Amino acid sequence: MLDELSVSNLGIIETARVGFMPGMVVVSGETGAGKTLMLGALRMLTGAPARSGLIGPHGRETRVEGRFFLDGEEVVFARSIHPGGSRAYLDGRMVPARALAERLDGVVEIVGQHDPLSLTRPRAVRGLIDLQLGSDPVLDAYRDAWQALREVEAVRTELGGDMRALAREMDLVAYQVDEIDRADFRLGEDEELEIESKRLGNAEEVADLMAAAHRDLNIARDHIGPVVDAARRIRGLDPAQGALAELVESLEATLTDTLSAMREAWEGTEPDPEALARINQRLNLLGDLRRKYGSGIEEIHSFRRRARTRLAEIEGLVERASRLDTEHATATGRLLEAGRELRLARKEASARIVENACGHLRELGFSDPLVRVEVGEAEPRSFGADTVQLLFASDSRLVPGPVGKVASGGELSRLVLALRLASGTGAARIVAFDEIDAGVGGTTALAMGSKLARLSEDRQTVCVSHLPQVAAFADSHIVVEREGTRAGVRLVEEDARLRELSRMLSGLADSEQGHHHARELRSLALASRAPLPTA
Repeated sequence: MLDELSVSNLGIIETARVGFMPGMVVVSGETGAGKTLMLGALRMLTGAPARSGLIGPHGRETRVEGRFFLDGEEVVFARSIHPGGSRAYLDGRMVPARALAERLDGVVEIVGQHDPLSLTRPRAVRGLIDLQLGSDPVLDAYRDAWQALREVEAVRTELGGDMRALAREMDLVAYQVDEIDRADFRLGEDEELEIESKRLGNAEEVADLMAAAHRDLNIARDHIGPVVDAARRIRGLDPAQGALAELVESLEATLTDTLSAMREAWEGTEPDPEALARINQRLNLLGDLRRKYGSGIEEIHSFRRRARTRLAEIEGLVERASRLDTEHATATGRLLEAGRELRLARKEASARIVENACGHLRELGFSDPLVRVEVGEAEPRSFGADTVQLLFASDSRLVPGPVGKVASGGELSRLVLALRLASGTGAARIVAFDEIDAGVGGTTALAMGSKLARLSEDRQTVCVSHLPQVAAFADSHIVVEREGTRAGVRLVEEDARLRELSRMLSGLADSEQGHHHARELRSLALASRAPLPTA
């Protein structure tokens, strides 16, 4: 249930915090006082679009908070509106507005002022019928069949009806994958090829340089012999110069080793035109792949992975295309059958709704009303393969017609309540009605108040109303009062409640006769409270 609602700068309501009791809660006030804003606050908490026009003159931001008890758990919802947009909060944590809608989906249902007009639209009538169907598997069966046909048609669209173009693409992609596979380049192979190409391309010049260096090293070794002999004699004459002799001897050894290494390198360096041609051919192949598929081997490999994936997709499409006509015919037949089953189920559900609604309408002042829901066959669409129209006559002796043409405002208000009661309100534990009693008065208003009170016996109902006959049935009463550009909201107890009922009855809150009528009306309402009969 909704336990408490707090608003600030919501239209003309500067600030208000009011508790909500279980059962039937009525919100009343003078015309223009802002009572409908309370349901506007509730709509905001259900994730409805936040309009900047709701921001009042008492600040730069509007804020709404509501404390709910859902399955024994306390949950706080909040919403703020500022000129740049809105924010939503769940238990103090910022969330998308859709998170509020998801959390309260099926918990809160709001019947707005213009809902009676929605009865003129097939979508709204179909929604009432489907509410009666509840979890009937025919609804899911039709949705599944519709989705299956859409998927087949999506494949058709992707194919574009041109198998030759798809075949050409498959050939191209297969060639690209094969070309890269045949080349079989390893990561890092490009660097290795560049080094080997440079080595083989310079082999002749390197061999000439090595030959010249080998000759010069030979000359140097021939000239180092006398130097070694002199160093050894010096060491014999002066032992302190032994280190010098060792250095000269090591130089001789280094020259000998270098000569040997240079000779081996020179002898191993021979031009290999065939190997160079193979390396350059491989480099040319890599350059060709780079131009087509990427700047390096890693990018080429990445292209191949994508191409393989696309090739598998095309092969699957081509394979499926061969059986697509059969799949489409099967999906179409399944959808038509599901549409027929759903249409029959809606006809049966609408018959139950009509029977129950007529009973409620008789209690709401119609002597012999006639309600009819015509469910006809139509081309399949996402919601079904049927047309739906609601027909109404205030008396069975009249010819029924579309509700928008034959029903008055008061009749529409009673009709929407009767249909709501007849079709059920699903699992919604909180149902809010925004002045659906417009155009109703007298005895009929008492019957409507009784109906709303009965509805509230197993759920919380919030009713914005201007009728004392309806307000008298409420378990608790909230009054919205306006003074100039400011409005206040308060929960009224019995004495203050009688004053409000008197105002609603006669326009005089302090009239003694008005108080007498208010007490009489309140007593009548309390005495007539009875459990809501099951349909």
